[in-house]
Amino acid sequence: MKFPPELLQKCIFLTGPTASGKSRLGIELANQLQGEVISLDSMAVYRGMDIGTAKPSKDELSQAPHHLIDVVDPHQDFTVAEYLQLSHTACLEILARDHVPIFVGGTGLYLRALLRGFFAGPDADWEFRHKLEAEEKESGPEELHRRLQLIDPASAKRLHVNDVRRVIRALEIHHLTGQPASELYDEGPLPEEQRPKNVFWLNPDRDWLYDRINRRVNIMIEQGLETELRKLLALESPIGRTARQGLGYREMIDWIEGRTSTLEEAIEIIQTRSRQFAKRQYTWFRNMEECQSLIYQSDAEQSKLLSDLLERIRNE
Repeated sequence: MKFPPELLQKCIFLTGPTASGKSRLGIELANQLQGEVISLDSMAVYRGMDIGTAKPSKDELSQAPHHLIDVVDPHQDFTVAEYLQLSHTACLEILARDHVPIFVGGTGLYLRALLRGFFAGPDADWEFRHKLEAEEKESGPEELHRRLQLIDPASAKRLHVNDVRRVIRALEIHHLTGQPASELYDEGPLPEEQRPKNVFWLNPDRDWLYDRINRRVNIMIEQGLETELRKLLALESPIGRTARQGLGYREMIDWIEGRTSTLEEAIEIIQTRSRQFAKRQYTWFRNMEECQSLIYQSDAEQSKLLSDLLERIRNE
């Protein structure tokens, strides 16, 4: 599926690494431009996963219309193709109200699919998939990731070893087509004259961001991440494989199920993996030529981002 270029050009995209302040800035931008926010976050689609995903609060949600938040239950899978379909519908509805669609979030795969299109790939081979899932449970995710490195090093480099669902999908695509998923999914950017002009990524100072990440994780624990997760695990249809991969959730599950010795150790692992994830996000957005960088190094400079953004948008 591909968004028509003329539709993309009517949208604003605000992305960046985790904890960089996207949600608050997106709301401010929506209020200034008569816009509505479309979530660009692969975990915010899950109902009940609020604290660990840093989902906008009820107060924040009331300050601007939001879309594609709380779309599915946590036991369900949610595909990129489904995201594209729902976001396309949301865009058309927002434009029909003479409002501006503003995509806000840090899921690079979603952003790439919006800007460049998305190859859905062959239908699932459930027998092959279940076989790999059983192998992962027995041997851990490292063996599957090692296998992917041998047949599709580009996908292996892009996918974290713990992103088991997407690792299995990449192996499955190679099994079904004989071709690396990275080659089949390699959609290039639109010609320059067709690209949307308002695609921005927040590019904060690394030390500033890493400090915010560490503090955010501590706040999540204080707000009750453990309680939230225990409720999800106790549901009649408990949290599924995809949702379990969310940062913070997998690490807390490891602690609850005894694979991590202490809560303090689990917190440290979450902080470390969150910083590592942010580092990968920097690379992802920097390498997307559609993205314009917004550099800042302090809280004071962050507070000026709205005026900078508005000036850039209005000068287009």
